Amino acid sequence: MKVLVTGTGSLLLGGIASELVRRGDEVVCLQRRPAGFEGHENVHEVLADIRDADAVALAAQGCDAIIHGAARVGVVGSRKDFHETNVLGTENILRAAEQQNISRLVFVSTPSVAHTGESLIGASAGKAEIGRSRSYYAESKAIAEELVLSARNNHLAVVAIRPHLVWGPGDTQLVGRIVDRAANGRLAVIGTGNALVDSTYIDNAISAHIAALDALHIGSACDGKAYVISNAEPRTVNDLMRSMCDAAGVPFEPRHLSLRIGVRLGSLIERLWPLMRSSEPPITRFIAEQLGTAHWFDQRAVQQDLQWAPNVTIDEGFERLTQWFASR
Repeated sequence: MKVLVTGTGSLLLGGIASELVRRGDEVVCLQRRPAGFEGHENVHEVLADIRDADAVALAAQGCDAIIHGAARVGVVGSRKDFHETNVLGTENILRAAEQQNISRLVFVSTPSVAHTGESLIGASAGKAEIGRSRSYYAESKAIAEELVLSARNNHLAVVAIRPHLVWGPGDTQLVGRIVDRAANGRLAVIGTGNALVDSTYIDNAISAHIAALDALHIGSACDGKAYVISNAEPRTVNDLMRSMCDAAGVPFEPRHLSLRIGVRLGSLIERLWPLMRSSEPPITRFIAEQLGTAHWFDQRAVQQDLQWAPNVTIDEGFERLTQWFASR
């Protein structure tokens, strides 16, 4: 099978591309900068922006399937910036899939598309919320997910996978930020830190997307649906952060903010930060709500429809993370 994978500069999408190659698939990687696949057999890199419709169409030529994960992430940037990459870029993917008669499309989404600020306890994926989000990223991804799921027809099967809090060796988004802030005495926990949250070890996130690709065909159980995937082992925010700090050998001595103060502080920083800095802010209202409320999900439909289950437990993942830090 020949698969176009977009956004392979990231830990997750790069891992997906590598695993597809390892098992014998031919892969076209589309990302803006080289991702280390040069010279690999059965891999062709296309260095382009997902907003470039012609480049996307060229990359999709001869492909049988697409795993689309290229996106603008974080909170820095205007609504227009996020819309152009995440929405218009996805429209380019859908157009290329139609032009090239591609029959399968796996969209890499995010649980934040259905985030409303409330606790989610044993929840299903839920419908993406448009027009209610406090985050340009979440809003643009929700619109993109709806575009993908509504594109399902007799020629194209689609599925949206929402991986929840992916972490592991080499992760700079979650592990990297927590460890850096802890090492510099700037780590904050919202509320008591006892909110239960799901997370996903990187190897499991990779295998889940490939399982979705393999399970997906026109009329399959997962065609046209969205799924949140995780390790199905919810831990408290304190437990997860402490384990990441222990793995890196840095002290876990966070400051505690109430959810109410965290939300208010996040709202203020959201308005002022873009005027002062171009880096990611330490907290936003969205982040405060995510850290201060429970978020764990029912995995039964995922495991049944995709015929997938995580292979690496949370504890095994932290053992691997500890070994990785020790090797560095």
